[in-house]
Amino acid sequence: MWPSSKKIRVMVVDDSILARTLITTGLAKCPQIEVVGTGFNARDALAKIEQLKPDVMTLDVEMPGMSGIDFLKELLPKQPLPVILVSSLDLRVFDALSAGAVDFVRKPEKGQNDAFIAALTQKVQEAAGAHVRRSSATVSPPPAARTGSPLVAATPLPPIPLLGKKPALDQVIIGLGASTGGTEATLEVLKRLPADIPAMLIVQHMPPGFTQMYAERLNRLCQMEVREAKHGDEVRRGLALLAPADYQMRIVRSGSRYTVSCIQGGEKVSGHRPSVDALFFSMAEQVRCKMAGIIMTGMGRDGADGLLQMRKAGAFTIGQDKESCVVYGMPMVAYNIGAVQIQASCENIASVLIRQLNQM
Repeated sequence: MWPSSKKIRVMVVDDSILARTLITTGLAKCPQIEVVGTGFNARDALAKIEQLKPDVMTLDVEMPGMSGIDFLKELLPKQPLPVILVSSLDLRVFDALSAGAVDFVRKPEKGQNDAFIAALTQKVQEAAGAHVRRSSATVSPPPAARTGSPLVAATPLPPIPLLGKKPALDQVIIGLGASTGGTEATLEVLKRLPADIPAMLIVQHMPPGFTQMYAERLNRLCQMEVREAKHGDEVRRGLALLAPADYQMRIVRSGSRYTVSCIQGGEKVSGHRPSVDALFFSMAEQVRCKMAGIIMTGMGRDGADGLLQMRKAGAFTIGQDKESCVVYGMPMVAYNIGAVQIQASCENIASVLIRQLNQM
């Protein structure tokens, strides 16, 4: 948690003077933020970072010369600084997140400047003090869990295959929710799961326009089928459905058959649309077969109360551990209120889940 008495020092990097002016002026209106400088491209930013010592940086993905992605690859190994991407509707934003950026905001369309600044201000505040994770191949493994602790060893567990086509797993539903840092953390989980994983429902806080691209990216990189959910989609084994941005996704039971309800607009739940709580509460209420719930990195408490209700309804529940979270907020609240049965790193959540599924 960033101390309220300390201003967040922000550096704004964008090749457009109009964008730099909009972002600088907008962020400066927040009493907790101080814009300490700007950069007109990646090389200019690299030359100024040591002097300006920002706590957070906003970064345009597309810049002449060195791209934002190459900039992150050069910067973060030497200086793990929380970076918020400012991006158009572009698939390369996910490459930049993979390179170490913690979150992103979509560039404003005409008439949306106020909403854009409000979203960016919130993201900057969330990113301040975030744990910037580098590629798992270059990160030293954190220490193992204390004896008797609910934490799981953070060093990688060996992969565990599901027990064939075990029919019981056709009647299992898994819910997963994440926010800041969650695009890469969720990928770390899903890419370790088999093609015949039980039905999965996923909520990731994300701006409109990006959830379909994210689902397509997961579908390319993971063994199971992944796609953006549509109203009425059937929940089935081997399929992971991602809640579309600006929609609330809930599960609906009809006898032994389950579908998803995706409703656009309406009230936010726990401050979000889509909301992890909206999904988890519906699972606790509707699901009559076995289920599991996973809560991952993110600011705030969305999903914590819903996960507690899932646990009370008999679900097996997992929370991402502090060491592997970009922001240990949602999983921390869930653990503190008793919603989490076991904590694990994002690299180990898949193994923990499969061990449990093999016992069902």
